[in-house]
Amino acid sequence: MKNNIVKDKSFDFAIRIVKLYQYLCIEKKEFTLSKQLLRSGTSIGAMIREAEHAESKNDFIHKFAIAQKEANETIYWLELLKATEYLSEKEFGNIHDDAITILKLTTSILKTTKNQVIAKQVLS
Repeated sequence: MKNNIVKDKSFDFAIRIVKLYQYLCIEKKEFTLSKQLLRSGTSIGAMIREAEHAESKNDFIHKFAIAQKEANETIYWLELLKATEYLSEKEFGNIHDDAITILKLTTSILKTTKNQVIAKQVLS
């Protein structure tokens, strides 16, 4: 069985997001921004999982594009939580880096897949 790096990273990231959400609610009494973070941060992996069983290349591209958008939105919420001092630099740093990595992976996979679709169309 082949390792799927983006699938594994997005699942591990979702776990961290759930734990961060719990921390923000319990320790910081922050419920609004953290709920947005929870939704977007866990949606990344869900869309990647959906893409595994896409009905077509275009469906795969669509689902990965949503995962990419959710990763970008998650980065926004993390940055906002840091800017409003709900997250310290230390709390922010590592999870933000992971979000950037996932964004880069989804972007790369999207570009590669789109190029494959275009190449196939040209050859047809």
